[in-house]
Amino acid sequence: MFYEPKDGHGLAHNPFHACVVPRPIGWISTLSEDGVPNLAPFSHFNLVSVSPPMVMFSCSGRHKEGDIKDSALNAETTGEFVYNMATWDNKDAMNLSSGHVERDSDEFDVAGLTKLPSKLVKPPRVGESPISLECLTWKVIELPHAPNGARTTMVIGEVVGVHIADDALTDGVVDTTRLKPVSRLGYMDYGVVDNSFELKRPDQKITR
Repeated sequence: MFYEPKDGHGLAHNPFHACVVPRPIGWISTLSEDGVPNLAPFSHFNLVSVSPPMVMFSCSGRHKEGDIKDSALNAETTGEFVYNMATWDNKDAMNLSSGHVERDSDEFDVAGLTKLPSKLVKPPRVGESPISLECLTWKVIELPHAPNGARTTMVIGEVVGVHIADDALTDGVVDTTRLKPVSRLGYMDYGVVDNSFELKRPDQKITR
């Protein structure tokens, strides 16, 4: 099939969600200006640069004057956020933290998670997460509004601190299959990384 997004797809569910997969989950912790912790998962998340180390997440919501999702608002107003890795072991807590709650609610408490202090930024880390990245907000970009008025905000941050649990390392390498990160596959489907393979790049140009 072929379709132009502006014309619609004609299917029961939007296939676009499943066309770019798997998508790593950015489990983002922030603090409001009043010091209220916030924690939410975003499947529109990724590493975008290694040097300098940069990550991004984006979140959508209904467009109202001044309306912006808590995570993006906090990252913009305080200039800080923390990425926490979502894994098979903490997937249920991650899902609980995705619920809609009042802005003065603490999703750490809702999901029964442990707050650990960060070293260089104020937002806490998820104690149950094996990897956390402390970030300073570099830029906040508002994307074009959707036809229904939904507003999407992209937050790009520079990683200034990296936490890796000792038992996440095997022979000095992050043991990804041991950690079993979870990812979004579109619709309500998720995947887990429990197998990997190595492909080495060719050391010379191949002509055909």
